[in-house]
Amino acid sequence: MNYKKDFPMLNKDIIYFDNGATTFKPKCVIESITDYYSNYTANAHRGDYKISLMVDMAYEGAREKVRNFINARSNEEVVFTSGATASLNMITQGFFKHILEENDEVIITHDEHASVVLPWFILEKDLGIKVKFLPLDENLHVNMDNLKKIVTPKTKVICLSEVTNVIGDERPIKEICTFAKKNNIFTVVDGSQSVPHKKTDVKSSDVDFLVFSGHKMCGPTGIGVLYGKKELLEEMEPLIYGGGMNESFDDSDHIYLKDLPTRLEAGTPNIAGAIGLGAAIDYLEKIGMDNINVQEIKLKKYLVEKLSKIKHIDIINPEAENGICAFNVDGIFPQDVAIYLDKYNICVRAGNHCAKLAKNEIGTKNTVRISMYFYNTIEEIDKLVELLSDKEKIMKEMI
Repeated sequence: MNYKKDFPMLNKDIIYFDNGATTFKPKCVIESITDYYSNYTANAHRGDYKISLMVDMAYEGAREKVRNFINARSNEEVVFTSGATASLNMITQGFFKHILEENDEVIITHDEHASVVLPWFILEKDLGIKVKFLPLDENLHVNMDNLKKIVTPKTKVICLSEVTNVIGDERPIKEICTFAKKNNIFTVVDGSQSVPHKKTDVKSSDVDFLVFSGHKMCGPTGIGVLYGKKELLEEMEPLIYGGGMNESFDDSDHIYLKDLPTRLEAGTPNIAGAIGLGAAIDYLEKIGMDNINVQEIKLKKYLVEKLSKIKHIDIINPEAENGICAFNVDGIFPQDVAIYLDKYNICVRAGNHCAKLAKNEIGTKNTVRISMYFYNTIEEIDKLVELLSDKEKIMKEMI
């Protein structure tokens, strides 16, 4: 299917392979934001006039769309944030900081994004908890045997990305959550690279917390989601206090907060962002999340098949069944490869991709990353492969 009519950016003279960083926005998302700013601008949960009530309906309507999209039990379990990073910090500082104790263990992996790693490092420094790293298998994947080997009675949290942003391995989240629940271990999942690409069902997985960002799923920047089971969110301490989240206050002994999720959304929310995210969800559901997943796997297999025939290219993650492909060109620095491709209007990512510990697993600090979405095409891959196939051309143009 040709998506050019839906995405203004697809009509530019570029090939965009950096969807793991952010995705293009369809017209319907742009128009939904413009409509809010042009026709019914007002604050949310503040006014007793018509356009303010319109805002309330649009904002809370977006929350309902998110709830349905991830199959949460109620809207109370959906908290709007500025993104996955903010959500993860709210979880660690607002919830786990108050229940974890010295020497309690939190399990992560080396190939997690900084937003997963750093909040736990801070708690390790502040509380004396222990961050443990789950070893990956020979295919750079998480498996249950390795997980079970490092779990101890002191293990209190397993925090993983469902799909990592460099290796692209998909973790068996449902199986992990089942095991964790049997062992009284909390589960926290970063869905930034999974929720935009495949069906998500928090009831089925039974995950305790899930986070994701709107801009990685055709939505605007500055809006994200923190999902948490209601009974856990009830115990979460707000990190920000102010307008909108309190019922009343007279002095420090008499502060009364609103119910979930409002008490975790202090201040004026990103109204336009939430409305845009709702529009993005409508758009993705119209295409179908299963269809998106199938298309990305098809593209990835085609890309790997083509790249594997080029002797000077080392593919880091050929086994991962999604749109992420990390590789290096023998003897050429990844950033130089990215700059070379940019000369031909091909956008890729080069570096450590905010996963600075991944080098411990993949054996190299930097890679070139191709991250595809459903609107990428076979023809775009062919052009990329053609440019990468001539190493002498790359070397010559980098001199």
